Amino acid sequence: MPDNDQLMRDYASNIPVPEFPDPAFTKAPALKDARVAIVTSAALHVAADDGFSLIDDPKFSGLDDNERQLRLGHFSQNFDRGGFAADLNVVYPVDRLHELADKEIIVSVASRHYAFAGNQSDTVSGIRLDTGPEVVKRLLEDGVNVISWRHRMSSNPNRPTEPGRTKLPTRHAT
Repeated sequence: MPDNDQLMRDYASNIPVPEFPDPAFTKAPALKDARVAIVTSAALHVAADDGFSLIDDPKFSGLDDNERQLRLGHFSQNFDRGGFAADLNVVYPVDRLHELADKEIIVSVASRHYAFAGNQSDTVSGIRLDTGPEVVKRLLEDGVNVISWRHRMSSNPNRPTEPGRTKLPTRHAT
């Protein structure tokens, strides 16, 4: 019987990833000065929303900081939703951010967080040119100066994610 996990890893490791010259990075402030928001590609949305389309949907979902009744819009039947079902913070670590704020490790948590769908076109042009800049504008208006970019969904809370490319500073989410 084939090792499906290894087959999937081999396949995914050979998928071309777009490279962008001159990505916009900004030096992050000290954590004690950080107002942090989560931006995720987990296609999270509230039940009242339509959610995301199956293919190349560049729209975003704004998530109120106090909202915890979220749906996972990841379409793959192969994705293990067990971690998400057990603890929202595996995919969307908003309660962990509030713990950091309560301990005064960060200044505060943003009033809104944002979710995109991870299934995008090869150029990611809809997000790069339209909805991404709109989300950055909204984050800046909210005083956010650091984002936790949840780039990969994993049911393993110990697996670190990759920092995204944005005009806002990012920190590894762990």
